[in-house]
Amino acid sequence: MGVYARQIFFLEPGSGSMTKQVDSWRFVDAVTRKILKTWIGREPKRKIPWTPLSKPLSECTVALVSSGAIALKTDIPFDQEGERQNPWWGDPSYRKIPKDSTEEDVEVYHLHIDPTFGRQDLNCLLPVNRLAELEASGEIGRQSPRHFSYMGYTIDPRELLEDTTPDIIGDLREDGVDVVLLVPT
Repeated sequence: MGVYARQIFFLEPGSGSMTKQVDSWRFVDAVTRKILKTWIGREPKRKIPWTPLSKPLSECTVALVSSGAIALKTDIPFDQEGERQNPWWGDPSYRKIPKDSTEEDVEVYHLHIDPTFGRQDLNCLLPVNRLAELEASGEIGRQSPRHFSYMGYTIDPRELLEDTTPDIIGDLREDGVDVVLLVPT
């Protein structure tokens, strides 16, 4: 799979773990793949910050952050027209999704992914039911009262990093979140 394959770990409570290689470039055309690999190659290597938990996971509040451009049907949609005009651009805003949301409550506004699966089963893009199961089993302390979604496939992430991310972090702190799970699309 090459240097750009990611290693994904699927953990099953009480049964150990298994790993699976994911080809990050599988659904990207050759030109885009070449451009992105070139950009990635120019990025300086950075140390990944690691913050150990200060308490057991069974006492932690856990939130989900999805890059699937999910919004409540009552919310302002993500800007798909801007995405149509410039496929390299992604709406840098974010939406708050209550933990009890279902497929009937949300819409997926992302032109770079097939929204069909997320519309059929929200857990494909925002695994709220899986997180509720972990809460019920005592694996986590509690699910955050709300989760968050932004539009992934943002080639120039400056606005996302400078404006949106601090706002999401503020909301996470307000909700007393200890652990954040990123759900990439």
